[in-house]
Amino acid sequence: MAEPLYDARTFWEMLDRRAALSPEQPFLIDDTDRRVTFTAFTAWAERVAAGLHDRGVTEGTVVTWQLPTRIETIVASFALSRLGAVQNPILPIYREREVGFALRQLGAAVVLIPGTWRGFDYRAMVDALVDRLVADDRPRPIVLDCYDTLPEGDPATLPPPPVAAATPESAPIRWVYYTSGTTADPKGVQHTDETLIAGGVGLAMAMEASPSDVGSIAFPYTHIGGPDYIVSCVTQGFPAVVLETFTPAAAVETFRRHGVTMAGGGTAFYLAYLNEQRKQPGDKLIPSLRLLSGGGAPKPPEIFWEVMNELQCRGAVHGYGMTECPMIAQGSPSDTDEQLAHSDGAPVHGCEVTIVTSDGSIAGPNEVGEVRLAGPMVFKGYTDPALNADAFDEQGRFRTGDLGLVRPDGHVSLTGRIKDVIIRKGENVSAKEIEDILYTHPSVGDCAVIGLPDRERGERVCAVVETAPGAEPLTFAALVEWCRQAGLMVQKIPEQLEVRETLPRNATFKILKYQLRSELEHQAWTPSG
Repeated sequence: MAEPLYDARTFWEMLDRRAALSPEQPFLIDDTDRRVTFTAFTAWAERVAAGLHDRGVTEGTVVTWQLPTRIETIVASFALSRLGAVQNPILPIYREREVGFALRQLGAAVVLIPGTWRGFDYRAMVDALVDRLVADDRPRPIVLDCYDTLPEGDPATLPPPPVAAATPESAPIRWVYYTSGTTADPKGVQHTDETLIAGGVGLAMAMEASPSDVGSIAFPYTHIGGPDYIVSCVTQGFPAVVLETFTPAAAVETFRRHGVTMAGGGTAFYLAYLNEQRKQPGDKLIPSLRLLSGGGAPKPPEIFWEVMNELQCRGAVHGYGMTECPMIAQGSPSDTDEQLAHSDGAPVHGCEVTIVTSDGSIAGPNEVGEVRLAGPMVFKGYTDPALNADAFDEQGRFRTGDLGLVRPDGHVSLTGRIKDVIIRKGENVSAKEIEDILYTHPSVGDCAVIGLPDRERGERVCAVVETAPGAEPLTFAALVEWCRQAGLMVQKIPEQLEVRETLPRNATFKILKYQLRSELEHQAWTPSG
C-alpha cells in the first residue's frame, strides 16, 4: 500500500512525491474513459508549466481561471503550482459582476477561460471586462482559451520549483477564492498551499481512504472543495473520476463503469442518487459504492438512513467546511450510525473548534453558540484587510457565523446560521430543526425554512418546500399535523407554506435562502388554517 504524504508543504512537492511513489497508479479518469497516471499527469503539468512560463507566468504572477471540471483544468492548476503562481479559481456560473470584481481587485496578468462552454461565451465576457480595465489605465491581461488544449513548452526551460516557506506563518498566498456577496462586494479569501493541504489531509484521514478506493469529483473544481478533494487523492494515492457536468443518470453509469467507491458532493447530490436508486429498487445503484460524502449544506438525519439502507453503503458520511476553512469537521466510516446521522463529524486533524455563547463565554458540551475556528487550514485573511477585524475574535479565531454545539463525544452538530435564527415573538426558532422534521415527510423532496417580516410576530416562520418526485404536493394542514406528531412546539410550527417545483440553488447546489426571502417578504400573505 502506498504511504500517505501528510507532510508535503506545497502542491508541487506533494504531486512530485506521489508520482515517485505510485508512478503507474491511475490519478484521473473522465466520463470518456481517459485515464492519466500520476507519472503521466506530472509530466503533462510540467509541459504546461513551461508553456505558461513562455507566456510570462512566473512565481507570484496572478492567474484567474474560470474553467469547467476537466482533467485539463486540474493539469493547468498544478502547472500553475509548479510555477508558484497565485491562482484565482472562479466558478463557471459567475458572470460580469463577480469576474469583473476579481480581475479589478487582484490585477490578474493571465486569464484562462473555456471559450464558449454550455452556450455561454466566456471570451466575449472577459474581453469586454478587459477593455474596461484598459480604459481605466489598467494593464491588459493575457486571455487564453484552455478548454481542451493547454499551452505547452519544454520543461528543461523551467526554473526550479518554489520551495516551502520557513514557517507556515510566512508561507506566501497562492490561492484566492471569492465568495459571492448578495448585496456587498464579493470577499476574496486568501489561502496558502499549506492551508489547503491541511484541509485535504484532514478530509483524507477522516474518510479512511486508501489506494484501493476510487473517488469522484462531480462538483465544480473551481470550488474550494476542488483542491480539498484532490489533496486527498494525492496524499493517499487513489484515483478520482472527473465529471464535466453532473447529470444523475449519466454519473451513475460512469461510476458503475469505473468502480467508484466514494461519491457525493453534498445533500443535493445525496438526493439525486436516492432518486436514481428509487427508479430501480432492489438493485444496488453503484455496486462498488462504500459511501457518499460531502458538505456545504445541512444534512437532515433521515438522509443518512435513506442512503445507508437504499444505496446499500455506509451512508451519507457528511462533513462541514467553508471557503475560509475547507475542512472543519468530517464524519468517518468508523463512526457509529447515530454519530453519522445526528452530527457533522468530529473536528478534522489539526482543526480547533470552539463554541462561544452569545455572552462571549466558552460553551460546555451540548451548549449552542457560534462556531469559531483555529488551526493550519484556516485562511490567511481577506484581500480587503478592512474585513479582517470583524472576521477574527480577540484570540485570533475565525468567526464562522454558524451556530452549533460540540457533543460530549466530541462531534460537532450545526444548528443553523446566526442570521437564520428566526425571532418569533421574542423566541428563537431554529430553521434547521424544522427543516429536519419536514424532510421526513414523503411529499417533501427538499425544503428551506426562513423568517419573514410580520407586524404581529416580528418574524413568522415560512416553510418553502420542493415536492418529492412522484409525490402529491404538501398541504398546510398536513405540514401542521406532521410537525405536531414530531413533537415540535406550537410556537415553532410554520405559519406559512410555499410549495415549489424547484428551490433556487447556487453552482454548488446550496439553497439560496436570501433569494427566497427577497421573493416572499413583500408578497401579500393570508394566514392559513
